[in-house]
Amino acid sequence: MSIVVTGATGHLGRHVVEQLLEKVPAERITAVVRTPEKAADFAARGVRIAVADYNAPGTFDGLFASGDKVLLISGNEFDKGRVGQHQVVLDAAKAAGVALFAYTSAPGSLEAALADDHRGTEEAILTSGVPYVLLRNGWYNENYTEHLAPVLEHGAVVQAAGEGRVASAARADYAAAAVAVLTGEGHENKTYELSGDTAWSFAEYAAELSRQTGKDIASSHVSVETLAGILTGVGFPEPVAAILAAVDASIEKGELAVTTGDLSRLTGRPTTRIAESIAVALKG
Repeated sequence: MSIVVTGATGHLGRHVVEQLLEKVPAERITAVVRTPEKAADFAARGVRIAVADYNAPGTFDGLFASGDKVLLISGNEFDKGRVGQHQVVLDAAKAAGVALFAYTSAPGSLEAALADDHRGTEEAILTSGVPYVLLRNGWYNENYTEHLAPVLEHGAVVQAAGEGRVASAARADYAAAAVAVLTGEGHENKTYELSGDTAWSFAEYAAELSRQTGKDIASSHVSVETLAGILTGVGFPEPVAAILAAVDASIEKGELAVTTGDLSRLTGRPTTRIAESIAVALKG
């Protein structure tokens, strides 16, 4: 029996595999990737590498075995029908008789279009009859701290969220929750609403950036349409820019401010504060 992680060389997947290696023998881990060269470091440590693509159903034939625990990390190709992509993995898992099918979904409180594919995938999982866990991941600290260069250059955090708050956490926190589910017991057919322990506003975020950098960083509120245009201007495809800007509208409504405590309970530790992630990013 193996613990299988799809998207294993992505931002979240790498954290999951790294943390699994601290808990279970490498030979019990299967990393599913599209480009095996990117997983060479895992292979060198004894992790089984399986090459498969959400867009090629045949590549998942025989990939899973009875009793496997599977983590489906949601795809990021918004224009390729993510529900259909996820269905490919789900069908293969069901055919194999896996013991657990975990999925990284979106918060139940999120109403933005970003959540539509997740809701469709959740419905497919629930009707499949496969033992499941829904990991409804909240927003990542890194969604902001990985893109600090333009903020520091222009001295402004540009947002369309107004005074809305975000209960974010670090990717490593969400990965730890997935690892707890994959290596633990008693999680079958449960849904976890995962978020940071505390919610912060963009004014507070700008103030923390100012404190840590010594620069005067302002929080600049713009319309959703303006933000979408800015994102398009820096290289995001228009559909993706529209989705990301719409998330700010959801933040303004309080949809990403929910703090359930599920994340810290699963990991057994407090979640990573945005200030800590800022400090890590600035050192990097």
